Amino acid sequence: MAGHTQNEITIAAPVDLVWDITNDLENWPRLFSEYASVDILSREENRTTFRLTMHPDENGTVWSWVSERETDRAGLSVKAHRVETGPFAYMNIRWQYEKTPQGTRMVWTQDFEMKPDAPVDDDWMTDNINRNSKVQMALIRDRVEKAAAEQGVTPGLTD
Repeated sequence: MAGHTQNEITIAAPVDLVWDITNDLENWPRLFSEYASVDILSREENRTTFRLTMHPDENGTVWSWVSERETDRAGLSVKAHRVETGPFAYMNIRWQYEKTPQGTRMVWTQDFEMKPDAPVDDDWMTDNINRNSKVQMALIRDRVEKAAAEQGVTPGLTD
């Protein structure tokens, strides 16, 4: 059995602004509440390999891993996967963006499987990712909408 999640949110901002902010990896520690740092390891055209480090969890453990992310600006999508999988047998992620009359619909899809010796199973991780994605997406929505208001842009004006 494998894990699968899909979460989405609509952001009242133009797709160009949502794309630019959410794909600025160096800014992720200020965009997401869970990341302490991002270290870019390599960048070639639309492919970036980077290390994400989280803030310590409730037990003081700091989780870190390397991922590779490939952006497709024309297709309004991003594919990513963990290079260092940690407790996952694999972790594949897809971000999809779509212009809507209300702004930009952003969809995160994650497909994964936990290793047999992982401290949690696929069901636990599915629930955890679904809970956390909703929190992070709401935070991102609020931050992007604030940036849009500060720039005086609204959906449809700059797309």
